[in-house]
Amino acid sequence: MTDPVLVACAHGTRNATGRRLIAELALTARRLRPGLVTTAAFVDVQPPTVVGVVAGLAEEDRPAVVVPLLLSGGYHVHVDIAGAVAAHPSAVAARPLGPDERLVEVLHDRLLAAGADPRDPLTAVVVAAAGSSDERAVADVEDTADLLQRRWTGPVTTGYGSAASPRVPDAVAAARRGGAERVVVAAYLLAPGHFADKLAGAGADAVTAPLLPDDRVAAVLLDRYDAAAS
Repeated sequence: MTDPVLVACAHGTRNATGRRLIAELALTARRLRPGLVTTAAFVDVQPPTVVGVVAGLAEEDRPAVVVPLLLSGGYHVHVDIAGAVAAHPSAVAARPLGPDERLVEVLHDRLLAAGADPRDPLTAVVVAAAGSSDERAVADVEDTADLLQRRWTGPVTTGYGSAASPRVPDAVAAARRGGAERVVVAAYLLAPGHFADKLAGAGADAVTAPLLPDDRVAAVLLDRYDAAAS
């Protein structure tokens, strides 16, 4: 029996580096899993749409697993992707990449690379996510911050680029009011793009690089695929 096609479904971005890193994530999954067939789809900004990709595979009688290349579950997961697979019995949707302990490990490594000291009680971290009006997405980001807090002596809070509160600059300001001498924004984003570009102006002492590239993200992607395919 042929394994389902892995449809790697990202948000979409106009940022060239972001597009490249998302494409390389799927290539890394194929390197880690020789023989796996993957294709790309998007929920916004760039083609092809997840609706069109899933429908095309269904017409070819090819089963598919759509894995959201998203760090939390929100509208795109519960509406866009869920709707794309609902009309096709041969297609299923996996859960998003986050929360996951391995993503927190990557986030932690990015903080170390930015010069942040996990043992310093006066170094605060703001986990910065794109944001969503869906409470489930916000809860996923909060869970990620809680996991990071277990590795971090100073306070770990969250901030959002849009649609949720607090916004990242407000979260940075709140950390300073709370007594932090150094505030580092941990970019809880897969790749460069619109929200990552805005973080430099949030008032932090440092901003980490996004999560990609990193093989651990591809390993999470494959786990999501396997769980849904089974």
